[in-house]
Amino acid sequence: MENIKIFTRLIAGELHLSEHAVENTLKLLDEGCTIPFISRYRKERTGGLDEVQITAISDRKERLQEIAKRKETIIKTISEQQKMTPELQKRIDDCWEMTTLEDIYLPYKPKRRTRAQVAREQGLEPLATLLMMQREANPEQVAKRFVKGDIATATDAIKGAQDIIAEQVSEDERSRNQVRSAFRREAFIESKVVKAKKDTDEAQKYSDYFEWEEPLKRCSSHRMLAMLRGQSEGILRISLTIDDEEAIQRLQHNFVRGNGSCQRLVGEAVEDGYKRLLLPSIETEFTNMSKEKADEEAIRVFAENLRQLLLSAPLGQKRVMGVDPGFRTGCKVVCLDAQGNLLHHEAIFPHPPVNHRMQASVHMQEMIKKYQIEAIAIGNGTASRETKEFVSDVTKDIAVYVVSEDGASVYSASKVARDEFPDEDVTVRGAVSIGRRLMDPLAELVKIDPKSIGVGQYQHDVDQTKLKHSLDHTVESCVNLVGVNLNTASQQLLTYVSGLGPVLAQNIVDYRRENGAFTSRAQLKKVPRLGPAAYQQCAGFLRIPNAKNPLDNSAVHPESYSVVEKMAQDCHCTVSDLISHPEKRAQIDIKHYVTDDIGLPTLTDIMKELEKPGRDPREQIEEFEFDASVQTIDDLREGMELPGIVTNITNFGAFVDIGVHQDGLVHVSQLADRFVSDPTQVVRLHQHVRVRVIGIDLRRQRISLSMKGMKK
Repeated sequence: MENIKIFTRLIAGELHLSEHAVENTLKLLDEGCTIPFISRYRKERTGGLDEVQITAISDRKERLQEIAKRKETIIKTISEQQKMTPELQKRIDDCWEMTTLEDIYLPYKPKRRTRAQVAREQGLEPLATLLMMQREANPEQVAKRFVKGDIATATDAIKGAQDIIAEQVSEDERSRNQVRSAFRREAFIESKVVKAKKDTDEAQKYSDYFEWEEPLKRCSSHRMLAMLRGQSEGILRISLTIDDEEAIQRLQHNFVRGNGSCQRLVGEAVEDGYKRLLLPSIETEFTNMSKEKADEEAIRVFAENLRQLLLSAPLGQKRVMGVDPGFRTGCKVVCLDAQGNLLHHEAIFPHPPVNHRMQASVHMQEMIKKYQIEAIAIGNGTASRETKEFVSDVTKDIAVYVVSEDGASVYSASKVARDEFPDEDVTVRGAVSIGRRLMDPLAELVKIDPKSIGVGQYQHDVDQTKLKHSLDHTVESCVNLVGVNLNTASQQLLTYVSGLGPVLAQNIVDYRRENGAFTSRAQLKKVPRLGPAAYQQCAGFLRIPNAKNPLDNSAVHPESYSVVEKMAQDCHCTVSDLISHPEKRAQIDIKHYVTDDIGLPTLTDIMKELEKPGRDPREQIEEFEFDASVQTIDDLREGMELPGIVTNITNFGAFVDIGVHQDGLVHVSQLADRFVSDPTQVVRLHQHVRVRVIGIDLRRQRISLSMKGMKK
C-alpha cells in the first residue's frame, strides 16, 4: 500500500484520468474486487470508469509492481557491493521506467567474466583511466609500467585498457540513449532468406520476405511476427540496422577531446564498444520491444475477435439438430432438447462416394418429426455447403444455420466432453457442440481453450502468458456482460463469473445436483466455501428465471434490493408491479433515493434494469444463403458481387467465406471508401457482408475481395 500514492499519480498521468478515480480503483482491486464488478456496481467510487479503463489501470498497476520488485533486487545487489550512495538511491527510488532502471543498474550488474573484467583483474584500470584523461603524449611509454604477469607487452596493456573503456562506453547511460534515439529515428528492419532453404516448399510461404527492407517504425505487427516466425524456423535472417558511421562519430564526440595518441586509442575503444557491445545490446532491445509491440497488437485483435465470437447472436432454448458434415465418413447428426441434452444421434450419407441421398432424406425427416426439431445447425467445415443444400431440400419450414466449428474437435477430445459424454465418440461430441453453439455460443465456447477457437493470427508466436491473461479477461467480461442462468450453467461457464473460479463453480454445480434448482440468490450463501466476499462479487451476474423475487432474474445487485423495495413501497405497489407497469416507474424521482452508498449512476442502472430485467445484450440471429451459382474457386470471375460471412479479422484485413471452401481476403485498404486503420471498426465476426471479387490466384489458392462501394 505504500506505493499506492505513487502508482495513483503515475497511472492517472499516463491514462489522463483523475487521481481520485484511479486511487479508488486501485483500492477496490486490492480488496479483491473483479473488473466486471467494479465497472458495474462501484461507479460512484470510480467516477463511472468503464471496463477498458479499469483494465488499463489494473495492467499498469501490475507493471509498476514488477518495477518495484525489480528495484528491491537492484538495491540489495548494489548495497551488497557497498557501492550504494544517497544520490544513487534517490535515482533508483524516483525511477519508474524499466529501461532507465536497467541502465542505472548496468555498471553494477554481476556479469559473466568479460574482457574488461579480465583486464581489471590484471590491474589495467588505472591505465584505462589515464587514457580517458587524454593528457599523455606517449601512452605506449606509460603502458610499459603495466607490463607484468600475463601482460607481456605495452601493446597488450593498451588493448586491455581499451577493453575497459569499451565496456564503460557501452554501459554509459548517455551513450545508450544516443543509440536508442538513432534506432527510434532511423532503424531499418531487413529480412533475407537463408540460401540453403530458398527453394524448399516450407520457405515459399515466406517468399515476400526473401529480400525485404522497411523502416522499423513502419513495420506492422503481422509482418514483424511473420518474419520472426520465419527466423525461428531457420528460413529467414532478420537484422536491424542504423547508420553505424554516424553513430560512432556521435559517441566519439562524447568521449574524444582533441587529437593525439591517447585520443586515437580512446576513439578505437569507443568504436569497439559500439560494435561489439552497445550495438548488439540495443539491437536486441529494439527487437524485443518490436516483438512486444507486435504481440500487443496481435493479442488485441485476437481478444476483440474472441469478444465478437462469444457475443454472437444466440438462437435460445430451441430443440436443435446439429450436423457435423462430411463426404466419405458421412454426416454425423445429433438431436438435442431445448436445454442442449443429447436425445439421439446417427450418421447419414447423402454425399459421394456413398451417395445414399434418399435414405438420408427419409432418416432426417423422421428425426425432425420424432424429436420436434425447431432449427438445424450445420458446421462450416468440409461438405458444409453441400450439406446445407441437401438439408434445405429435405425441409422447407425449418430454419437452417451454418455455425463455425472452429475448436469443436478440440472440445470433442477434451476432458470436459469426455465427462459430459463418456459413452460417445468424438464425432458425436463434435456434432453436439455445433448444435449447442447455435443455441448459445457463449455457453458452449467457454468449454474450449480460447487459443483453439481459431480467431486472430500468430497465437502460437506471441507471449503466451499475456495472451492467456487477455483472453481469460475477455471471456470473463463477456460472461458477466450477458449474465448466467444459475440453474442451467455448466461448471465451465460459472468459472468465469465474477468472484467464482473453478472450485466455487464446481461447488455450485454439486449443490444444485444435491438440493435441486436454486430458488433465490440468497441460497448461494449455503454453497460450501462461498463466503460473503465471493457472494458480493458474483450475485449480480447470476440469474434465476421465475424466482419468487423478480430481482433475482435481473442485474440489480442484492445490496440494492432495499432501494427497489422502497421505490415500490412509495408507489404503493409490489416490485413485480414496478417492473411490469411503466407508469409506476415514471412516478419515481431517483434523486430521492440517493444515499452515502448509492448515487445517481447506480440508481440510473437500476431503472434501466427494471425496464427490461435480465435483458440479453446480444443481437438477434439471422439466416444466410451463399450465391447458388458459385461452388468452387474455379467458378469465380473478377467483378463478381457475392454475399459472404466474415470468418476472421486481422489488423491487415478481414477473411470472408463466400462458399467456395477457401476464404477470400478483404485487405484493410479495400474495407471501405475511406481510410481504415482498424478493421474491427468496419466489420465484426460472423457479419453478413457483400463483396466484390478483385483478384484470383489459382496457384496459391488466394482470393482478393473488396467491400468498397458495396451496400451492407
